[in-house]
Amino acid sequence: MLTASVAKRWWRIALLFAVGLAWPALGAPKTRIHLVLSAETARAGDTVWAGMVMDVPPAWHVYWRYGGDAGIPVKIDWTLPDGVSAGPIDWPLPEKEVDKAGDIALITYIYTRQVVLLTPIKLPDGLRAGPLTLKAAAHWMECSMEGGCVLAEGTDAATLNIGAETKPSADAALIEQWRKRIPPPAQADTATAYWQSSQTASNSRPVIIEWKSSATPADFYPYGSPQFSVDGTTETLPGGGGAIRLRKMVTKNETNGWPDHLAGILVGGANSPQAQAVEGALAIQPPPAGPRTDAAPISGGALVTMLCFAFLGGLILNVMPCVLPIIALKILSFVKQSGEKAGRVRNLGLVYGLGVLVSFLLLAALAIGVQAAGGLANWGDLFRHPKVQVALTVLVTLIALNLFGVFEITLSSRATGAASDLASRQGFSGAFFNGVLATVLATPCTAPFLGVALAFALAQSAMVILLFFLTAGIGFAFPFVLLCAQPRWMGWLPKPGAWMERFKIAMGFPMLATAFWLMWLSANDESSVLWLGLFLVVLALAAWMWGEFVQRALRRKGLAAALCLVLLVLDYTCVLRGHSSKILWQPWSAQAVQEAQQAGHPALVDYTAKSCLTCQINKATSLEINSTREELRQIGAVAFLGDYTREDPAIGQVLRHYERSGVPLVLVYPKDAAKPPIVLPPLLTPSIVLKALKQAAE
Repeated sequence: MLTASVAKRWWRIALLFAVGLAWPALGAPKTRIHLVLSAETARAGDTVWAGMVMDVPPAWHVYWRYGGDAGIPVKIDWTLPDGVSAGPIDWPLPEKEVDKAGDIALITYIYTRQVVLLTPIKLPDGLRAGPLTLKAAAHWMECSMEGGCVLAEGTDAATLNIGAETKPSADAALIEQWRKRIPPPAQADTATAYWQSSQTASNSRPVIIEWKSSATPADFYPYGSPQFSVDGTTETLPGGGGAIRLRKMVTKNETNGWPDHLAGILVGGANSPQAQAVEGALAIQPPPAGPRTDAAPISGGALVTMLCFAFLGGLILNVMPCVLPIIALKILSFVKQSGEKAGRVRNLGLVYGLGVLVSFLLLAALAIGVQAAGGLANWGDLFRHPKVQVALTVLVTLIALNLFGVFEITLSSRATGAASDLASRQGFSGAFFNGVLATVLATPCTAPFLGVALAFALAQSAMVILLFFLTAGIGFAFPFVLLCAQPRWMGWLPKPGAWMERFKIAMGFPMLATAFWLMWLSANDESSVLWLGLFLVVLALAAWMWGEFVQRALRRKGLAAALCLVLLVLDYTCVLRGHSSKILWQPWSAQAVQEAQQAGHPALVDYTAKSCLTCQINKATSLEINSTREELRQIGAVAFLGDYTREDPAIGQVLRHYERSGVPLVLVYPKDAAKPPIVLPPLLTPSIVLKALKQAAE
C-alpha cells in the first residue's frame, strides 16, 4: 500500500507527465497578462515597482511560489537596459486549495481571478534622461477541474521615463493595493519552531510551530525546498499564553539531513477576505525536555477529579448485571478452597485483585502503544479530530442503547471459554485468572463515569493513561478484595434480581448525556448538529432492529441482518456524509459584505433560521452541495450566514427592504459593488444558485 507522501509524489509525476504530453498541442493561454509600473517617470537611482497583472478566468487558477502537492509556480524573465536590475518576485498571500483524490488530499497554493506579482526594479545612478523599455516574459501553469492543466507563457513591456522627479503612474493605486497583500517579515520573537520528537529512522518527522497570535483559523504555508517537503495538512494543538500551536509533517529526501530552518508564511484567518499573514524563517529547535508538549493541558485538580471518576467507574462495574452475579459465587469458592481459614481467603482475594490489575495494565499498554505509534498518531490528537469525535459519539450512543437493552453486546464464546477454563483452576493460579475473567466480563459493561474519565485520560500523557487504568482497576477489584478480607460482610451484598436491570437502564442516561456532549463537540456548525442527530436516530433504529429481529428472533435472522446493514449504509451515505457542512460560512454583517466586495469578492448571503423548514430544504438541496461549493471557490466568493432564529433588527431591516415577511432570503452580491444584489426566490434549485453566482462573477 502506498503511503500518503509517496502517493502525492506519484500524483505530481503523473501531472507533469500529462502536461508534457499535452504541450505541443496547446492553444492560446486562458490567463491574460499585462505589465504595469508604479511610476510613469522616475529618477536615476530610484526603485520602481513592476507588477505582472494576471487575469485568471473563472474556474481556473495559477500557482504561488510553492505549488504544494501539484503545480508549477509562475516564473518571470526580464529583459532590461544595461545597469537596470530586477529583484525577486514579492508574492501576495495565496489561497489554500484542498482537493480529494480518493483517500488522498491534494493541497495546493493558488491564485484565482486576478493576481499582481510585484518585482522591484532598481535603476542605476547616472542614468540618462529619456524612455526605458522594460520587457517581461512570464511562464506559468494554469489549471481547472474541467479543463485540466496547461503550460502557458506570454510577454509584455512597459515604458518608464527617466526624469528629474518621480511621477506616479495611473496604475500606482493598483500596485499599492497588492503591496498591502504581501506578508511583511515577522518580528524576531513572533514565532518559534521545534521538533516534536527525537530523530527517528523514518524520513518523516513532525514539527511544532508556536505563534504569538490570536487570529484563527491559523495555518502555515511553507516555501518549497529541494531538500525536504512540508505536508500541506496543518493540525492545531491546544495553546496557552496567547499562542497558537500548529503541527506540520516534514519529509526529507533520502540523501539529505533534517532541515534546521523552516521558511514560509504564518496565516491568520486563512482563506478569508480578512486573512493576515507574516513571513518568517524559523530556526527549528530540538525537542523540548520534559513531558509531552502536545497533550491537552492538565491541572492537578482535574487529574484528581478524573482519577476519582476512574475509581468510581471501576467500582460501579461490580454491580453491573454482567459482573455482580459472579462475585458471591467466587468468594464462596475461595472460602471452600481455603478450608474456612480467613488468612487463606484473604490471600486468594489479593491474588484475584492482582489479576484484575494486570488485566487493566494490559489495556493501558494497548492504549499507550496506539498513542506512541509513529510518534504522531496519539490518542490526544485523535480525540481532537472531528472524524474521531463522531466515531466516539457513535460508540457512546451504542453503549447507552446497550444499557437500555435495545440490543446486547456479547463477547465471543471462544474468548470467554478460554478465560473460564483458566479461572476454574484451584489455588492462586485460579484466583489470578478469576480476576482476568472478571475484567473480560466487565468489558461490555463500561460504566458512564468510567467512559467520561477514559475520554479525558486518552488525551493525556502515557503516565496519566497508566495511572488512570491502574486506578480504575483498583476500583474494580476493591469490593472483592474487601469481602475476601471480611467474608462475613457478604450478607450486606445486594442479591441479584430485577433491580439490576433497572440499575443498568438508569446508568444508560449518563452515558446518553455523554453522547449528546460529544455530538455538540464534533459538530462544526448548527446544521451539522441537526444532521448528526438524525444520523444517531437512524443508528438507534438499526440497533433496535438488530436486537429485536436478529438477536432475539427465532427465524429470518439473515434477512433482518441484511436490512440492518442496508439501513446503516443509507444512514451514513445519505444523512451523515451527504449533509456534512461543505461551505465555510462567515457571520453576516453589512460591513463584512461591503469589505468583501471592496476586495473584489462576490458574496452569497443566506438569511435563515433554525425553525424555517424552507431554509433547511434550500440549504440541503441547493446551498450545501458540491456544485455550489465549487462555484463559490472558483469565483472567489465569500459566504455569509444571517441567523434570524432570534430577532435581529439589522436582518429585519434587510427583510423589509426586499419586501419579505420573513426568511428565507438569499442574496448574491456581484464583485462590482456598484451593481445591486441578485435576489433569489424563496424556494431554490441548484441551477438558480449557480446562475446567480456566475452572473455575480462577471
